Amino acid sequence: MGPLSREAWAQRLGAFRASPSAFMASPEGEDLGRDLLSELRSEKLSEQTKVSLLALSLEYPAQLWPDAATAEAAATSLLDTLVLLPPRPSALRRPLLLAATTALAAGDALGPTSGASRRLLPLLLGLASGRDLGRGFGPASEQRPLQATACECLRELESCKPGLLGGCLGLFRGLLGQEGPVQPLSLLLALALRNTLVIQARARAGLQGLLVAGDTPTAGGPWNWALAEEGDAHLQPQAPSWPAAEEEECGLAVLEPNPEEARELRAAVAQLLDSSYLLTPVAQAQLLWLLGWALRGLRGQPPVLFKPQLVRLLGTAQLTLLHALLALKAAFGEALFTAQDEALLLRRLTLAAQHPALPLPTHLFYLHCLLNFPENWPLGPTGEEAAPLLLAPRLCRGLLPSLLHDPMALLARLHLLCLLCAEDEEKEEKGQDWSPRQYLEELLVGLRQRAALDGGPQALATLCFQASYLVVHCLATQPAVLTPLTHGLARLYRTRPALAPHFVDLLDRVGPELGEPLRAVLRQEVVSRPGRDEALRWHLQILAKVADGNAPSATLSFLQAEAAHCTDWGLQQALLQVCRALLRAGVGEGLADLLQALARQLEDPDGRDHARLYYILLAHLAGPKLGVALGPSLAAPALTSSLVAENQGFAAVLMVQEAPAPIRLSVGPRQAAGAVPVLRLRVEVLEPVYSLELRFRVEGQLYAPLGAIHVPCLLPGRPCRPLLLPLQPRHPAPTQLGVRALYTTPAGLTCHAHLPPLPVNFADLFLPFPQAPDGDKQGFFEELWDSCLPKGTESRLWCPLGPQGLEALVSCHLEPFVVVAQPPTSYHVAIRLPPDSRLLLRLEAAQVDGVPVALRTDDWAVLPLAGDYLRGLSAAV
Repeated sequence: MGPLSREAWAQRLGAFRASPSAFMASPEGEDLGRDLLSELRSEKLSEQTKVSLLALSLEYPAQLWPDAATAEAAATSLLDTLVLLPPRPSALRRPLLLAATTALAAGDALGPTSGASRRLLPLLLGLASGRDLGRGFGPASEQRPLQATACECLRELESCKPGLLGGCLGLFRGLLGQEGPVQPLSLLLALALRNTLVIQARARAGLQGLLVAGDTPTAGGPWNWALAEEGDAHLQPQAPSWPAAEEEECGLAVLEPNPEEARELRAAVAQLLDSSYLLTPVAQAQLLWLLGWALRGLRGQPPVLFKPQLVRLLGTAQLTLLHALLALKAAFGEALFTAQDEALLLRRLTLAAQHPALPLPTHLFYLHCLLNFPENWPLGPTGEEAAPLLLAPRLCRGLLPSLLHDPMALLARLHLLCLLCAEDEEKEEKGQDWSPRQYLEELLVGLRQRAALDGGPQALATLCFQASYLVVHCLATQPAVLTPLTHGLARLYRTRPALAPHFVDLLDRVGPELGEPLRAVLRQEVVSRPGRDEALRWHLQILAKVADGNAPSATLSFLQAEAAHCTDWGLQQALLQVCRALLRAGVGEGLADLLQALARQLEDPDGRDHARLYYILLAHLAGPKLGVALGPSLAAPALTSSLVAENQGFAAVLMVQEAPAPIRLSVGPRQAAGAVPVLRLRVEVLEPVYSLELRFRVEGQLYAPLGAIHVPCLLPGRPCRPLLLPLQPRHPAPTQLGVRALYTTPAGLTCHAHLPPLPVNFADLFLPFPQAPDGDKQGFFEELWDSCLPKGTESRLWCPLGPQGLEALVSCHLEPFVVVAQPPTSYHVAIRLPPDSRLLLRLEAAQVDGVPVALRTDDWAVLPLAGDYLRGLSAAV
């Protein structure tokens, strides 16, 4: 094909953009990539048209270069075109660099054997360093934009091959201190530093002088392809998600840099943070996230390096920076944020969310931050929803939901109001001028009134039921809220039965706290107020959902009275669905007469056959077999052969089936002894279980993989010896164990089930030290105490005491770990934390209400866990 004009290329690119896959499958698409590369060297096309062609290669690299060979050839051609450009200013240099980088990255052609990679990497590093690469790279006016583009390209390659630029950290640090583009260099250095720390930690290697500035090696370049291949197998592209970082932080916990490396690391982080104010808000947030992840689990690197930035970040109006600040708070907690910082941040979020001119997405962001605020010391179990302790109801008056709000904003504000009601229950009982619960009830009444409007928008009804579900989710343990909600929903159904599908959906989603009373009141509403035509259809749909063994006589009387009005096929099927529900509930008396009558009087033959079938099942099958016969079928198509059915029965026996677990597993009292911590598990069964295998899984890599536990036989009522589960933590931190059970039933079926997760508390990891040599306990403790510094940390806190006093607290929780005791006022405690950490406590000069505790540890990450544990001891005595 000869050279195309500008108009022809515009038409061709338009057809490609309309459907890239269809265009590439056509004959015209076979040569698109080759034609694009050749036209970049044509003198007949303007630079503007060539830039458009390069933009296409940046947007659709996977379609143009679908494999590594074509990507390699494309990158080589693009680099040749770049070298051939005249020395005058050109708009093509930066797009050509980006296109060559994108082709190698998207085509998975980047590697040590790639000729294009060996050409591109030195070129990018030379441009990023600001070195003169010859006349082919334009005048001096283009050097700074080219330097920024080269940094962006290197960052993209480092993202694709983590660890590739680990040998360039010292060079990047030196460049950051010179005149150059600050933002691209800062983000490049932060990403390369984070990847290097993680990969070196997993390789059990130090930083090896990588942070010290020096000359870039020329033999083979500073690329570490082996390290890049190792990082490529473990690291995912960065995304600002702290939970993912929490699961993968374990690699950093084993990296303990020497003093020289720690000093260089602190200097590098401080250098990046000091220049961060020159970056855009989005880039600053990315930089803080990368550095926070890099330092989160690194020994010897406390988060105080971020402290100077808090003054600026606590007053920011940028949402991206605010999100990064909350991520740092979730990561480091009280180690970085004081109680005053927490109160200031909460007040800022609350007042900002009340601004009347906020766009809806911004308003929802502030509300989401309040609902998920990471507190320093949250009350209640981990993962439980609760309003922040410092968030007073009077501070949230401006955040109360109203019927005038947008539905999304109303639900978010309602969520916050529910959390305030849960926290404020005791205050309401004592009486106060404003009651969040009363406001909540009035709001729900207004929502139900709007949903009850005949012919009203469907969105109003949907919003009403969404709000009802949210209230049940947050306040399931408060009957004072659920009782008026139940009766209000019953009145709503009485007013507008057409909302029956919404009620069925709500019953499927809520728990028994609302489900049981709502079923009862809806059943009473239906049987006490018969309807006709369309209302009867909704009544039958509700009855099919709520019919059970309670008050069957009223339900049967309703069905007998309404059977004569079920004239069309739909109503007859709805009536039979109610009969089916009563069958499954075990209702027999009166139902047989109804089914016989239906088998005679229904006009539709299909309905009569179903009624006759239900009557036969009721007359010949007992309760359990009847439930199985009416349950969901394992076979999707209808069976016409008994042989096929028999074979499917054999297949069901041979398959591992998922079933509700008849097993209860719990953690028993711990025994601090041995080389590793051991969980003592107690197991109970509700029915005989054979060949039980319990498999355990720990999220992330905080713990080494756990072995399975096998039990030959378990019978109900027979005690079973405790099951011992050794733990191998790689970092002393609490976690949860996912549990899956594989077992055989008495019927010979092999089943599997997921059991509730087992908590591993911080105290479950405690192990005692060996006995002191020659009985010198005080000297042994002092030697341990002195060994924690200087690499460790020391802290002091106040441990409240219960009415039993210090001696009872130590006897109940710390007895195996006491090294020196002078009861009842002084105890020296030494705790070993696997794999190689220690926690030392001095409890001295106890007073009536508490005892001051001095603690030392060689791992600063243990400090907040130890503080949390000690503060909770008095409540556990």
